[in-house]
Parts: sequence; structure tokens; C-alpha cells
Amino acid sequence: MGMLKEFKDFAMKGNVVDLAVAVIIGGAFGKIVSSFVNDIVMPPIGVLLGGVDFKDLTVTLRDAYVAEGGAEMSAVVLRYGNFIQNVVDFLIIAFVIFLAIKGINSTKKKKEEAPVAPHAPPKSEVLLEEIRDLLKK
Repeated sequence: MGMLKEFKDFAMKGNVVDLAVAVIIGGAFGKIVSSFVNDIVMPPIGVLLGGVDFKDLTVTLRDAYVAEGGAEMSAVVLRYGNFIQNVVDFLIIAFVIFLAIKGINSTKKKKEEAPVAPHAPPKSEVLLEEIRDLLKK
């Protein structure tokens, strides 16, 4: 029972719960960004490039063929269009996170440091200053 209680204490700590919420929200945010890129950003770019759908951009390294034993071997294809789309997804996510962090940091009030009172001079300096002042008279 000790291990179960220890696990419960660990799992219910604020940081673990916050992390779980962040992962869930991050997954949902990823879907939103993917939809934004796939449905809003990439179609106009495809139109500008002559009606190209980025998902269809591929390079075939080897065509499909039938092996000697009669087994069908699929084609070897590089899908660089998907790669371009994923890079755009990443850049948008990174930019939005940058803006969010920048916004959070700007809302935090900068702690103003209280002016530090000057330290009292040592007793020997005070005595030397008094002697100096007496000698000036």
C-alpha cells in the first residue's frame, strides 16, 4: 500500500496535473494548426504554384514491381510535399508559442527592487571623519 500512496502523491502534485493538461491542450492545438495549414494556408500557395496540392508532391525512387516469387513490391516514394507541410505546421506552432510566451512575460509586473539603504560606515571611519573635521577647525 505504501507504493500506491506514494504514486498517488506523485500523480496528484500540481506540476504533474499541469503537465497533463498542457499535453492535452497541446494535442488539440496541434489539430487546429494542422487544419489551418491544410485548409487555409496551403490551398492558396498551391494555386499560386499552378494548382499543386502539396500532399501530392512526390518523387518516385523505384516503381512498383512484381518479384520473382510473384510477390508485389510497392513503389519507393519520397513524399516531400508532406514534409513541406509539416515544416509549415511547425513554424506556425513555434510562432504562436513565441507570441504566447512574449505576451505572458509582458503581463508579469517587473519587480522593482527597493533601493538599498547605504550601509553605515564602520566605527573607525566615523572616528576618523570626526578627527578630520576637528583638525580643519
